[in-house]
Amino acid sequence: MAREDAVIINALVRQALVSAQEVMGENGLNAVLRSSGLERFIGNFPPDNLDPAIQASQYARFNAAIEEFYGRGGRGMLKRIGKASFEYAVREQAALLGVAGVALKLLPERQRIKFILNSMVSALKKSNAQVEAWVDDSGARVAYLESTCAICQGRVSETPVCHLYAGSIGEAVRWASGREHNIIETHCLAKGDPYCRFEIGDAKDA
Repeated sequence: MAREDAVIINALVRQALVSAQEVMGENGLNAVLRSSGLERFIGNFPPDNLDPAIQASQYARFNAAIEEFYGRGGRGMLKRIGKASFEYAVREQAALLGVAGVALKLLPERQRIKFILNSMVSALKKSNAQVEAWVDDSGARVAYLESTCAICQGRVSETPVCHLYAGSIGEAVRWASGREHNIIETHCLAKGDPYCRFEIGDAKDA
């Protein structure tokens, strides 16, 4: 279960804010920061280091505020921010992610997908000891799971809420496999499940 004292490190908050500004524009981001009580980050993004930046509950409010701000378009907006977040990680944090100089082309697609998901797990755990995430390869579909998801912290919903996370995972899988795949969030902490679970579905061009 998510811890009440859970924190998000500076590097990941910076990654989310840079990506949100890229997708929403500066004015949109600033409005969301004000509505989620994170005004201190307006024009003042945290540094790119592993020190704790904010409480996970504040990060959850930030995600919820984007969904509220954009209404029906909020989920798509969050997925686009998640996509941009993974692109940022590859560009700025390739060593932490473990993808610098990696050649995946000779591996079967399932192995490539497992590689990048395990790389995401490893990077999260290296940067924050509180994180509990893992990859499940036992079923027909590879799945990515986290029982400490900050997006869900303190939130209650009848449907999954981790749209930004799904966007990041989707872009990671596209980066590794060369094809877009459907990402299905089957379980979510906000729904009362013990973890958030993202299945890597079929390729969209299949």
